[in-house]
Amino acid sequence: MGEAVPFPQTQPRGYEWLDGEPAFDPERHLQLEEPAEVLMLADLGYDTAEMATKATPVALSSPFRMLSDEGAAIMLETARRLRCFIRPAGERIERTVRGGCYRSRWLRDLCLSPEVTAHLEAIYGIEIAPHPMPVHLGHINYEPSRIDVGIDKWHHDTLPLDYVLAVTDPAQVAGGRFEWFGGTKHEAAALAEAGEQVPTERTVAPEFPGPGYAVALHGDMVVHRAGPLDEMCERISMVNGYVATGAAVDEQSRTSDLIGIDDPETLWTEWAKFAAWRSKDRLAHLIDELEFTSDRDAVIAQLEGAIGDAQRAVEEMRAGEKGLLHYGD
Repeated sequence: MGEAVPFPQTQPRGYEWLDGEPAFDPERHLQLEEPAEVLMLADLGYDTAEMATKATPVALSSPFRMLSDEGAAIMLETARRLRCFIRPAGERIERTVRGGCYRSRWLRDLCLSPEVTAHLEAIYGIEIAPHPMPVHLGHINYEPSRIDVGIDKWHHDTLPLDYVLAVTDPAQVAGGRFEWFGGTKHEAAALAEAGEQVPTERTVAPEFPGPGYAVALHGDMVVHRAGPLDEMCERISMVNGYVATGAAVDEQSRTSDLIGIDDPETLWTEWAKFAAWRSKDRLAHLIDELEFTSDRDAVIAQLEGAIGDAQRAVEEMRAGEKGLLHYGD
């Protein structure tokens, strides 16, 4: 467990802290329990070669308890107070709040909690850290304004690892289930390309026993959604992102999808720091491990690989908006 990039000590322009919040207390607000089941990427059909380049071979867990009753109540109240900052995330999500950790100290401290991070490390089987980009911390989804659309369309995430937390009580929500596809993202893309929907017989909607329960997710690899409501009601979930602390694995991010969605006051700086962190780690590895060789091209390839994340970030920033990938309702 470690820290990839420190959380900023100052707030971006236009952000203010909520007043009157309780202090986050892990002793009172967490109730961390083990999931009953953990599925692997191989169970979804991924091959060994592809899995070898990813953060972890774990795909997702069954729902497990994360928050105590008191913690779940504070999470719900915090999400309700942040509702006034709702905005769409492209065509994929109608109502979401991102950047909430710049507004709520309680949410920030939950999302950075070393206790939660350690708990997730045991599930993923690797060392992780809260995502270096705070826009990926404490992402909140709210019910849409219409009953005929999904809360969040079928997709794989723009980040490698995360958990999905039930904020409202699932027992009080008609529909709006978290669902995952029992196949690969390549299969989902092929279905979308053919104009076909994810088949119902290959979807799983796990039971969340109550608010404060979560699933650990290899978000970049598991295709999932929050389905449509059956009746209009309050329905809120929260997603918190993580990265593997070793930058040798694939980046597993689509940060360019966030252009036009996230606040420019935060996005460019966070993105640059994330790319710099990965390049710094890879350059340090190169300094420590590069052997003497007369093979110029091999050395060039390793050096290009070390700075590839930073170079790609520059290119994608300059290229501009391209939209948020999804596979439909």
